[in-house]
Amino acid sequence: MEIEINWLAVALATASAMFVGSIWYAKPVFGKLWIKLAKVDEKKMNSGEGVARIMVLTLVMAFLEAFVIAHVADMSREFFAISTFSAAIQTAFWLWLGISLTTTVVHDLFERRPGQLTLLTIGNQFVTLMLMGLIIGTIGGF
Repeated sequence: MEIEINWLAVALATASAMFVGSIWYAKPVFGKLWIKLAKVDEKKMNSGEGVARIMVLTLVMAFLEAFVIAHVADMSREFFAISTFSAAIQTAFWLWLGISLTTTVVHDLFERRPGQLTLLTIGNQFVTLMLMGLIIGTIGGF
């Protein structure tokens, strides 16, 4: 079996993660709350120190997420003989539930992070991964 990846879908899904994050963590949305709960030093954050590195790594991680969704969705589509759309949406959901949500909750419990911060994080991850799945499933055309 050969895995087929639509690189345009992966690129657009990657960009969507950056878009969701920029809205999710904007001050009028959840940004102020996130800054407070995560105890982020706003002066340091606004100084621009290390921002380029953070953004590049965030982009690389978003690309890896999109690639894995596309990769696993193609295997799922082939194995279960379902549509590309169903495979991508289901893959995004199950990866979020089984890996993203569980890892974040356990991590945050041990670090004793506020429950609201955990909810903000897993909410962002859910929206991000589901949008990635939607994009990959809609235009992926494996």
